[in-house]
Amino acid sequence: MSQILLDTHVWIWWSIGANNYLSTRAQDILATASKKWLSTISCWELAKLVEKKRLGLAIHPLTWMKRSLKEGNIRLAGLTPEIAVESTMLSNFHPDPADQIIVATARILGLPLITSDKRILSYPDAETLW
Repeated sequence: MSQILLDTHVWIWWSIGANNYLSTRAQDILATASKKWLSTISCWELAKLVEKKRLGLAIHPLTWMKRSLKEGNIRLAGLTPEIAVESTMLSNFHPDPADQIIVATARILGLPLITSDKRILSYPDAETLW
């Protein structure tokens, strides 16, 4: 696998070394991907997890994000007009806007999405890996 898009939870688990949460296949893909991408909405999701106290970090969330992106050599995929529109055109997809943007990002960039989210994995119009 040359390039992949990470779902938010995969990014967090991989960054903190929680490999027990990742499938063996996901670990192999993360180890061998030449380029790893992350939707900018994942940064917002992480910040919301910290805000709601569903995720505790020992350092400021922005510092954690910047360090994780740098250490993981992860590139950010911004929210473009194409991705914004695509996110509203996902037929029969669940209503979570962050997931909609992540799936739309994968589709517009032509990247497989690495995720354990069953709702995304069962969506037939997205290329997913787990």
